[in-house]
Amino acid sequence: MPQRLSARPSRRPPLPKPRAVGDVVPLNATAAKLLVAAGDLMTERNSTDISLSDIAEKSGVNAALVKYHFGNKDGLLLALLARDAKGEIENLAFVMEQPISPTEKMRRHIAGIINAYYRFPYMNRLIHLLLHDGNEKTAKEVNRFFVNPLFEFQRRLLAEGIAAGEFRKFDPVLFYTSLVGACDHLFSGRQMGSRFAGRDMTEDTRRQYIAHMTDLFLGGMLARDAAVAPIGTGNKTRKYGRAG
Repeated sequence: MPQRLSARPSRRPPLPKPRAVGDVVPLNATAAKLLVAAGDLMTERNSTDISLSDIAEKSGVNAALVKYHFGNKDGLLLALLARDAKGEIENLAFVMEQPISPTEKMRRHIAGIINAYYRFPYMNRLIHLLLHDGNEKTAKEVNRFFVNPLFEFQRRLLAEGIAAGEFRKFDPVLFYTSLVGACDHLFSGRQMGSRFAGRDMTEDTRRQYIAHMTDLFLGGMLARDAAVAPIGTGNKTRKYGRAG
């Protein structure tokens, strides 16, 4: 007599393995609406000070669904940062692998940071909010998927440029602080800029700022005998290096 099974096998598929908080996962339409609304509100208000009720009203989604999709407000903001940062972090690896000089890689990196803040002007303030006002787990996630990869890219690029004789020696921490802070300021402080400089954040402003920041940083960091490199929005060619 064949042995009887004690229970019928379950037809339910196995549960997916849990992912880290900051990992980007496919979103359904409702979750995507919440992220879009949060990003739009921070851009419109030039502030990260937004509430769940604000996000719900902007998105047309019940605020209770934030908990369902993201756990809480910090979870939503972390998912927003992960969404926005994904392409930027992937681009770092792409730039580092290109068969071009460290100087050209740095030029592309500076432009990449400015372009990211132009698209997401709240990004740097959101990073600081999650690092300093969020819980320890949230801060670790931000460091894991954004801050650490960005810093490591810059550290490697500086070392590559120094070894190639193109860059003077720089402290990676001070360089990170200077470059990220300077690239962010025009867009995070755009209201102040429009008042005293009469400038709105347009495509032309973005292009001018890329040329300005590239001049400013490479003009101070390239070694005395660095090669001539074209830069800027026009056809001028400039030689970077220390004066004298």
